[in-house]
Amino acid sequence: MAAEDTASTRLGAGRQHLRPLKRRGLVLLRLTAIVLAVLLFCEFLIYYLVIFRCSWPAVKTPADAGGLGTPEPVLRAMFLADTHLLGAVRGHWLDKLRREWQMERAFQTALWLLQPEVVFILGDVFDEGKWSSSQAWADDVGRFWKIFRHPPHVQLRAVAGNHDIGFHYQMNTYKIKRFEKVFNPERLFSWKGINFVMVNSVALEGDGCDICSGAEAELLEISHRLNCSREQEHRPQECGDRQRLPASAPILLQHFPLYRRNDANCSGEDAAPPDEKYTPFKERYDALSQEASRKLLWWLRPRLVLSGHTHSACEVLHGAGVLEVSVPSFSWRNRNNPSFIMGSVTPTEYALAKCYLPCEDTVLTTYCTAAGGLVLLTLGHAGLVASPFHFGWNMLRKFKTTPDTSLEPLSFSHSSFTMRPWSRTAIVKARRSTGIFLE
Repeated sequence: MAAEDTASTRLGAGRQHLRPLKRRGLVLLRLTAIVLAVLLFCEFLIYYLVIFRCSWPAVKTPADAGGLGTPEPVLRAMFLADTHLLGAVRGHWLDKLRREWQMERAFQTALWLLQPEVVFILGDVFDEGKWSSSQAWADDVGRFWKIFRHPPHVQLRAVAGNHDIGFHYQMNTYKIKRFEKVFNPERLFSWKGINFVMVNSVALEGDGCDICSGAEAELLEISHRLNCSREQEHRPQECGDRQRLPASAPILLQHFPLYRRNDANCSGEDAAPPDEKYTPFKERYDALSQEASRKLLWWLRPRLVLSGHTHSACEVLHGAGVLEVSVPSFSWRNRNNPSFIMGSVTPTEYALAKCYLPCEDTVLTTYCTAAGGLVLLTLGHAGLVASPFHFGWNMLRKFKTTPDTSLEPLSFSHSSFTMRPWSRTAIVKARRSTGIFLE
């Protein structure tokens, strides 16, 4: 009998010892589940939730206006700018990991949800292309194709920026050729009857250097071909036997914006900050020179211009109502609320819409809130801080068990006079003395 009692005691002690371990295991499991849920939301789901709200803008076609004939094909194009993939010199590994993961998830999510046909990057693809060695350049290019991988039916094209080949005084033929080896060197790209002219705006210095003279000569040749396509019905003899282009006014793509004084007239939540809006633009550094801008508008006669470089959004009308759209940076490294432009384009019309990416401070706030909650839960389990649930439950129980003294008889005293509740006998005597009887 004594042995059985001893065994029962040991068994009960063992169960009591296992209870804290089981409770700790459950708490650890809950904390792990919360951490995984927050990571899944901030690193994957938030991109789908934000980009899912974007949609391609509707563009008017002759068929929509009641015209006859075959409807014009619509090209779905994405325009993004200033990705600035960090290099070996200035790129901290944590900065690379965070910002490049953001761009990869944003780009891959946009590809999956929006299904564009062509993607244009408007310069400054890399951050250190202007001075990177051959090995560093190869490493950067490999990371780029990992981040911006795309199916074969989607075309990706890019124009050079000052961080890719350097400013005019840093630019040379070697840097230009290695950039063009990665991206298609064609300056004129036509698809679905739409002409895109991709300009090396860094070479439009206007000082007569070999690279600058070659760039201008190439643009003049493109201008001649575009003019032939527009006037081929009236003066076909001037164009000869060269390949005809679609008779469509081109869309001009470049890194530097056309000349403007500053960003004072730019508006929107992703425009330049108020303290930067009125800073004068320096020609050939912040924007093209007035001379180069006039040449491009005169030679090419574009119907739309898209540019980057400023990292902020802006819309400017040039000349005879030619719209220029400055595309904000695609990276958290350059702004808190990056975005890209979606364009529905036909040979005669276009419609643009902006698609915002998740804000960096939203993700950081989510992480901080989750971290604070985890700390409170951990301290509550350790008994160092009362759990919010148990604290609220204890307060509710305390409120329920407290006697309600508001219904008890009260006594009021003033000097020597005391008022107390009357007994039933006293009430009956008072009624008899006053002659008041209630049936």
